Amino acid sequence: MRLFRQLTWFFHANWRTYAIALLMLAGVALLNAALPYLIGQTIDRLLAEGALNPTVEYYLLTLLGMGALIYLLRVGWRLILFGTSYQLGGILRQRFYQRLTRLGPAFYSQQSTGDLMAKATNDIDAIELAAGEGVLSGFDGALTFVLVIAMMLFAIDWRLTVIALLPFPIMGYGFFRISRSVHQHFQESLERFSDLNNQTQQALSGIRLIKAMGREHHESQVFNKIADKAARCNYQVARYEALYEPVIYLCLTTSLLLILGIGGWLVWQDQLTVGKLASFTLYMGQLIWPMWAFGWLLNIIERGSAALKRVDVLLDTPDTIADHGTHTPTQPDLSIHNLSFAYDEKDGQILKGVHFNLLQGQKLGIAGPTGAGKTTLIQLLMRHWDSESGQILIDDHPLQALTLHHIRACFAYVPQDSFLFSLSIADNIALARPTASLEQIQHAAKVAALDEDIRHFPDGYNTQVGERGITLSGGQRQRLAIARALITDAPILILDDALSAVDVHTEQQILQHLRDDTQQRSVIIISHRLSAIEDADEILVLNHGEISERGNHTSLAQQDGWYSRMWTYQQMEAALDER
Repeated sequence: MRLFRQLTWFFHANWRTYAIALLMLAGVALLNAALPYLIGQTIDRLLAEGALNPTVEYYLLTLLGMGALIYLLRVGWRLILFGTSYQLGGILRQRFYQRLTRLGPAFYSQQSTGDLMAKATNDIDAIELAAGEGVLSGFDGALTFVLVIAMMLFAIDWRLTVIALLPFPIMGYGFFRISRSVHQHFQESLERFSDLNNQTQQALSGIRLIKAMGREHHESQVFNKIADKAARCNYQVARYEALYEPVIYLCLTTSLLLILGIGGWLVWQDQLTVGKLASFTLYMGQLIWPMWAFGWLLNIIERGSAALKRVDVLLDTPDTIADHGTHTPTQPDLSIHNLSFAYDEKDGQILKGVHFNLLQGQKLGIAGPTGAGKTTLIQLLMRHWDSESGQILIDDHPLQALTLHHIRACFAYVPQDSFLFSLSIADNIALARPTASLEQIQHAAKVAALDEDIRHFPDGYNTQVGERGITLSGGQRQRLAIARALITDAPILILDDALSAVDVHTEQQILQHLRDDTQQRSVIIISHRLSAIEDADEILVLNHGEISERGNHTSLAQQDGWYSRMWTYQQMEAALDER
């Protein structure tokens, strides 16, 4: 019952609806308990008088009325009880999603998408089932069992009741053994379902690459192995669940044989009437539901508790970044002092002693070889990670003193991998500003040199981009991501190698548009193509996490360093391309 204790908060919040549903269930149980007794009385009355009479007719009408009332009450409690349990699934999924939004790159680097999707769907479904059918099975089964046993014990014959209960301890032991096996195998089944989900997600995301490399057969074999493991685990769960019913029927059949033999002897000895034996037999039939309910209750509790363990691991995961800030920045001035950072102490520092200032309206260029720490620096500025040493200040306030909302609102970020949603082009551009007008969307697209491309599409700005923007080219996706960043009011624009998929001519066109459109914005451009940062107020060259060179383009080009050599090489390459 640990599962129900963990869900106490939900039962407490919805105690009124649960109380109404349980009262209806109690009414059904009481009426069901009275039915066999009235049937027995009707049989005895018919046998005694040999014909219909007003009393027998009264009993028959009463039975008919009770049947109609039972039907109405059952419809009522199902609507109320199951409707409330569905709310639990909605609440858990909301909490699940909110928790995901508060976890950072460190968490997602250790989690698979398929596993998270499985927890948000299959696992929460199991918890929801426990809050609905679990409550039903537990309450209705227990109440029906008590009422039926009470009627058998006090209204029929206590001797038959004691004899009928003799096989029940064996049933209880069987339930205990089966429930332990169900818990173990269902938890493994959930994990295998996560593996299956993850493999499916990867295969669908990379289907074009799989086809291009001719790996369809190999991927099918991998998928089939995972699917077979999941099927075997589900089979084991179903196998043990199937044992509940035989145990119930074996024990109840044994009880029925005992009471028919001994009950028949009592009728023969005139110590019991035929009507009472018929009533007792009907009550034995009614015990099938409580026994089945107890078995089903144990089953879904084990399923729910196994699922809740997995979901709680995520819900109990603390925020990656503690959000305790209170200040709101008024100026987007950036100051970085002696910044150092390492993802893992074993791997060494990614950044070492980085420092620079970026005032409003200035442009900062960042260059350097692959793996120098450029993207890590940007992620630290937006506080996706917390630095070990040094300070990052916005408007002279350390990041920890600002709310995460205000920090992120300071930046319009275009990452290296431009992710697009399965929406129209206009909706993707206006993602961070849903209230933007079509004119504002078009203006952002023009600045990103994308407007002309969009107008060549049959549906223009209403063109659906497909999953992850699959219908657009790499350059078009990058430019759409730039337009999406430009339409925001963020005072600092960050382009993290966001021009790598466009040609030099388009790059220069975009940069010129940015100069005209972002005069009041600070701009940080990370680029391997040095022509993109040529006009920056200051350029930093990162090498192995340290600033190896700094200055403007003219001063760096005159030095004998990485920047000068790379600039010369790229100029020669551009000259050859022009030929």
